[in-house]
Amino acid sequence: FFGVDPLGRSVFSRVLYGARVSLEVALLATAISVTIGVTIGMTAGFFRGWVDTVLSRLIDVLLAFPILLLAIGLASACSLVNGCLGGLIQPGKWLVMMVIAFVNWTYIARIIRGQVLSMREKEFVDASRSLGASNPRIIFRELLPNLVAPIIVYSTLIIPQNVLFEAALSFLGVGVQPPDASWGQMIADATEIFDTAWWYMLFPGAFLLITVLAFNLLGDGLQDALNPRSGRNK
Repeated sequence: FFGVDPLGRSVFSRVLYGARVSLEVALLATAISVTIGVTIGMTAGFFRGWVDTVLSRLIDVLLAFPILLLAIGLASACSLVNGCLGGLIQPGKWLVMMVIAFVNWTYIARIIRGQVLSMREKEFVDASRSLGASNPRIIFRELLPNLVAPIIVYSTLIIPQNVLFEAALSFLGVGVQPPDASWGQMIADATEIFDTAWWYMLFPGAFLLITVLAFNLLGDGLQDALNPRSGRNK
């Protein structure tokens, strides 16, 4: 339906397969980064003091990491036959996923930390303490259920960002490796033949645009549904 690439492969089939790869990387990387970010954010916000200071400085350091250069450096250093760490690190889908999760947990950690700092002073937390509840019980039984709505909203807003990260890394050659298909890799392959085979770049680019837009609209809709106050403010 979408024509063929220079090797005679169906662009339609490769676009569909690229959607699976992009969504798999984005969803798994988001799940990992949200899990790490929520755990560290709740720990920093609840205990405060030196724990908050150490974790906040760690977040500041990781926010200074350029994610694209980090991925390119790892892929270049581990592009040999055996990779790095005995073959544990090699260019491909898992490297992209780990790099995205390594950097992106910092954003949600900051958001959750701010939420916990305000919630730990609420009456229900004082009531749990007066009943003898331990700190882990207060964190996971009292604070975490009240954080479900912002976690869901911010997760849906992180997913399109991760889709773009995966496409950018594949475009630069450090993401999904041939012969597997990826939208970013297809766009990169189409740059040399764009003047004669424009459809090879158009369809993966259009699907990338639609996917990112869909997740952004989903995030906005969930924010209005789970936080009616923000919807009224609009």
